[in-house]
Amino acid sequence: MNLQEWLNQHHIKVNDLKSIELAFIHRSYFHENPNQYNEDNQRLEFIGDAVLQLWSANHLFHLVPKLNEGEMTKLRAQLVCEQSLAQIAFKLELNQFLKLGHGERIDQGQNRDSTVADMFEAFLGALYLDSGFMTVDSLLSVVYQNLDDFKDARLVKDFKTELQEYVQADDKRTIAYVLLNTSGPSNQRTFEISVQIDGISYGKGKGSSKKRAEQSAAQEALKKLVK
Repeated sequence: MNLQEWLNQHHIKVNDLKSIELAFIHRSYFHENPNQYNEDNQRLEFIGDAVLQLWSANHLFHLVPKLNEGEMTKLRAQLVCEQSLAQIAFKLELNQFLKLGHGERIDQGQNRDSTVADMFEAFLGALYLDSGFMTVDSLLSVVYQNLDDFKDARLVKDFKTELQEYVQADDKRTIAYVLLNTSGPSNQRTFEISVQIDGISYGKGKGSSKKRAEQSAAQEALKKLVK
C-alpha cells in the first residue's frame, strides 16, 4: 500500500500529496538524500505538536460530564505523550511510510516510539497545512473515540506535570527547564536538560529531543523529592 492508497482508505482528501510525504522524511534520510526534498519533517513536527495540543484541549473541554482544569491537564498529557502517539501511529500502520537513513534503518528506527511519535506529529502538521483543522479533527476524532482507553494505567506518566503538581502543592515555587548541552551530528542530536526549582538544579536528563530530555530530568527530580 502506498500513501495515497492509505489516505483513500481512511477517507482523507489532500491537495498536495508531496507536502504530506514530507511528514515521513526523517532527518537521517534527508541528510543522506539532500537533493530529493527541501527539508526533513522537523518543522512539520513543530506545527503538528501545536495542532494536537489545541485539538486535545478543545476535545477535553467539551466532554460530558465536564472535567476540571486539573483533570483536563492530566488527560491531555496522556493523550499527547510519546507512547500514546506512537501507539496510534503503529495501529494506523503509518510507520510503513517512514523514510530513514541507513543507520536508522539498521537500528529499526521505524519501530522506535520516539521516532514514530515525532513522525505522527509531523503528519498532523502536514494535514493541517494542506487541508485545514477539520481534516485533522476528522482523523483524531476517530482515533480517540474510545477516550476512556487513555485513562487507565497502561499509559506512561507525564513526569513534568507530576513534578509541577508536587512542587506547587504547598507553595508557588517556580520550575524552569534549562538547556545545558547539545551534542551529536545534526541528524542525531542529544539534548541535556536541567530542571531547576527556584534556581536550584534537582535533576538532569538526556534525550533525542528537548521534550524527552525534560521528561527525564523531571523524573530524576521526582525521585529526589518524593521519598
